[in-house]
Amino acid sequence: MAKSKSVLAIVPLFACLSNLVAPTQAFLTAKDTGPQLVIANDRLYAAVNKTTGAIQNLSLDGQDLLGAPGYENPTPGGATGNGASGLGPYLDCYCTPSGFYTPGHLAPRYQLINGTDSSKTKYGGIVMSETYPATGQVLEQYWFLREGETGLHTFSRLTYNNKTTPFLRNLQEFRTLFRPNTALWTDLSTNEKQYAPLPSTEAKAKQVTVQDATWYLGNTPDDPYVQQEGDYFTKYTFQDTWRDHDVHGMYSDGKYSNDGSTFGAWLVMGVKDTYFGGPLHSDLVVDGIVYNYMVSNHHGDGTPNITDGFDRTFGPSYFHYNKGSPTTTLQELRQDALQYASPDWNADFYDDIAKYVPNYVPTTKRGTWKGHVKLPKGATKPLAVLAQNGVDFQDNDQDTKAYQYWADINPKTGNVEIPRVKEGTYRLTIYADGIFGQYTQDNIVVKARKTQNTHVNWSEESAGKEIWRIGTPDKSAGEYKHGYELNLEKPLQPEQYRNYWAAYDFPTEFPNGVVYKVGESDAGKDLNYIHWSVFGGYGNSVRTKPYYENVNNWTIQFDLSKKELNHKKKATFTVQLAGAKTAAGNTDVYNASEPFANLPYTVAVNGRDLKPWVIPYYHSSSCGVRSAVICYNIDNKFAFDTSLLVEGLNEFTLSLPYNAIDYESAVLAQSTYVQYDAMRLEIE
Repeated sequence: MAKSKSVLAIVPLFACLSNLVAPTQAFLTAKDTGPQLVIANDRLYAAVNKTTGAIQNLSLDGQDLLGAPGYENPTPGGATGNGASGLGPYLDCYCTPSGFYTPGHLAPRYQLINGTDSSKTKYGGIVMSETYPATGQVLEQYWFLREGETGLHTFSRLTYNNKTTPFLRNLQEFRTLFRPNTALWTDLSTNEKQYAPLPSTEAKAKQVTVQDATWYLGNTPDDPYVQQEGDYFTKYTFQDTWRDHDVHGMYSDGKYSNDGSTFGAWLVMGVKDTYFGGPLHSDLVVDGIVYNYMVSNHHGDGTPNITDGFDRTFGPSYFHYNKGSPTTTLQELRQDALQYASPDWNADFYDDIAKYVPNYVPTTKRGTWKGHVKLPKGATKPLAVLAQNGVDFQDNDQDTKAYQYWADINPKTGNVEIPRVKEGTYRLTIYADGIFGQYTQDNIVVKARKTQNTHVNWSEESAGKEIWRIGTPDKSAGEYKHGYELNLEKPLQPEQYRNYWAAYDFPTEFPNGVVYKVGESDAGKDLNYIHWSVFGGYGNSVRTKPYYENVNNWTIQFDLSKKELNHKKKATFTVQLAGAKTAAGNTDVYNASEPFANLPYTVAVNGRDLKPWVIPYYHSSSCGVRSAVICYNIDNKFAFDTSLLVEGLNEFTLSLPYNAIDYESAVLAQSTYVQYDAMRLEIE
């Protein structure tokens, strides 16, 4: 079968994109037509409907990118937000006492902006602001367009000032959406590796819902998505982790465009400093909607509380739209968008419009951080993170004024540089693949218009002689069975963890449970990417009845010599998890009615139980069942006397409680589970 144009090889960034429509001199206008506010140049036209607070008309070179307004009743796992489509980019949130709210339809206030920036380039802007009457929250959305560009620069703001009710709730979701209602768009793109055709209208009509927001499409075996990607479609398949994420969006192969031209609609994430969760945060990016998730807890990350005085502006983000010839591929249009994925791009313009965007930090209040790191032996892909001082960067939602930054460390020189850092005090965190633990240093001060230099001598943590390790410490469970392993049965060869988890039947693949022999077994074949408490039942459309035998207990076997034990007193077994789901799910909320909100994880050494590690409710993630192998990372060290070990064969039993489940309001697996990053045994 012939592949769609989206399956063609990746075009290098430096390649000549000769098939793209070249930009022309674009004369900008910003005007109020009565029912709409319009910003346009001679290629891109965007109009905000004053009654909805959303862009309702958007076209590039005369091609309608949105389609007609549509509506689908919002349901769990179905239509999201207010159910409206044919709109965007627009703002909505899960931030009111009742949940979802889309500003712009109650009593919106508008500002129309005309200006010329410091480069003598004209620009226009629209600001929508609305107060939610019941609480006094103010939500604002900003759109800007410049001459010569075919994209919208966006900012989003939330404020709350209420001393009578100083704590409102958590900011569970805060996002902007490009949400078309047209056949124009044919393909989805998460990153350079993960992309696929959209399921057809027929496939969607014949789909069977098997889990929250997850469809079985096997009833239409000739559908391009089924042929190229897989039998299951879920928005979680197209999620991504923020560390290396830069561009995502949708592609039109030209079949339904006016003149056969190809089109792209992209969110460029060149600036991530106003997001939360650091480089390990992951989220939805595209599923027929192009998302900009500024805040969410989809995979269990923390979310900030909305308290009296809350005032945060997210952005800038850039929605880029481009056009190619009928033969231009998805990857070529994506590469065009990728050139804008830099924190330095358009920095001068953002300084120029800062007077219209409260809380935006201009260049005059930013500095540079440089580091030189002596890395431990074996460190690969080292990363430096600057985030909230005094806390794990995964918890940086605790300070709604704090920003976050990260950059790759050159593994050969140890040098690293992060530009455009908001002045302030940060915690420095350094971690690398292949190294257990991480380096942290608080009170890193970055001053405006100054360069802060930090020198680090990082040694890997140690509790004696390493006897063995399983897996690679890389903050992911991707190296295990059904993780990063490719699905070679499909032309697009997606990574297996992105698929619906129930497609991998644990009792069939591990009929005797997991028994792993150090030095003989293969982690990619003999350890599953999820350690379940129970398998099957609710949320599993393949195995609908729970299966308990040889599921919750895993066995690790290893040999020790007399020499390795002689004169040794203390052993340390380190368990690093890439994610753990307790009965708290992804909420970080304690529920006394759930016995496993705090989840005990037990290690038995040759039949002797060690003190359980109780994984707290606020470290819980909804990870593997939402197609992820990198979520909220945690670890524990089990220290014990070497008298529990013997010369010859030893066994560790890794145990979750039997049938430890929770209540799920959505159709999701009820089982608790953990996902391993890496494990090792040391003796001293």
